[in-house]
Amino acid sequence: MSLETFNIICYFWLGIAIAVHVVMFFVTAPFGRHTTTTWGPMVNNKWAWIIMEFPSLAIMSYFLIFGSNSFTGYAWVLFSFWIFHYANRTIIYPIRIKPTEKKMPLVIMLNAILFNLMNAGLNGYFLAELSSPERYGNEWLTAPTTIMGIALFIGGMYINWQSDHILINLRKPGETGYKIPTGFLFKYVSSPNLFGEVLEWTGFAIMAWNLPALTFAVWTFANLVPRAKNHHDWYHEKFEDYPKNRKRIFPYLF
Repeated sequence: MSLETFNIICYFWLGIAIAVHVVMFFVTAPFGRHTTTTWGPMVNNKWAWIIMEFPSLAIMSYFLIFGSNSFTGYAWVLFSFWIFHYANRTIIYPIRIKPTEKKMPLVIMLNAILFNLMNAGLNGYFLAELSSPERYGNEWLTAPTTIMGIALFIGGMYINWQSDHILINLRKPGETGYKIPTGFLFKYVSSPNLFGEVLEWTGFAIMAWNLPALTFAVWTFANLVPRAKNHHDWYHEKFEDYPKNRKRIFPYLF
């Protein structure tokens, strides 16, 4: 595939992200605390997580191993960050979440599979086949944008993991129902786990400094900001004593 054709696909995918961002402020994705059975057939929640996240892990692992340029420069660093994140999302996170009777609509799982196929496919193909060894060479490795991006990615990952840890352990064994999460960045926002993930992929886009990485960062923002608003509104509806000073996803801002 030529770079020109590839870029057209990226711009098209970017346009869809912007449209989805607008739609998601009016349509709540029915999984997790927002689960509903009105969206068709339902599937096991744990297995849905594994199946829908697996394509991203598998595709990037494939391109890392078999790509033409994956090891000719330092592109493998970018692959490694991506694979490390999705190893957690595909394997570790589904194992850690507590068993629940709630299921996920099949249509949500299928949409997530498409999302991961596109984002991993675009990013993996660019790094493995369209980038050059010079693009991700010694100068790139020590560039300020690379260092800044790595710092944001690692910081965002820590925020995401720590927030997930608090949510997973919110209920004691045998307890049911929902509680107001406290501590860490929950003092400032309703969804610090989503805030951390936005930071991660913003950092990835900065260190990669290419079009497909930008599209994924935009998609992450487009998906997670409306999701955080949905969580925030849900908390206020369910708990009369929910802290009024908490923002939705970005501390002090939104």
